[in-house]
Amino acid sequence: MELSRILKPAAVKVFAAASSKKRLFQELGDVAHSTYGLDASATVEALLERESLGPTGVGHGVALPHARLDGLERVVGVFIMLEKPIDFGSVDRQPVDIAFALFAPEDAGVEHLKALALVSRTLREPALCSKLRANPEPTTLYALLTEAQSTQAA
Repeated sequence: MELSRILKPAAVKVFAAASSKKRLFQELGDVAHSTYGLDASATVEALLERESLGPTGVGHGVALPHARLDGLERVVGVFIMLEKPIDFGSVDRQPVDIAFALFAPEDAGVEHLKALALVSRTLREPALCSKLRANPEPTTLYALLTEAQSTQAA
């Protein structure tokens, strides 16, 4: 599985700020709607429902919100970089400025887990996160993400 199969260039965005975790989820839902045709409100609701089970902020300024949705045929992703980090309830209590959301079909057991592991592995690299933060341009972010992942696979 490759990030370029999960993430479209149009699903990579930079926002100045989000006032809260819920507002970030709304931004993720809007991007998922415009890029993949997903229902924005259903997407936000699914993210909030998943988040109620426990925070998806994995530390070091990174969050990996994810949800299962009806009507999807495969796992898709949305990447948002925030210029101003927000409190996310992360495990290390650090504010989040990188969010990579995954949306999976209701019945995508192993595929969903593989995608989550891939994104987690990719964003666990401090050098990559530093490059992402230093280059807040969507096309550059997409290139860094997909290039980093293909380099790791080699």
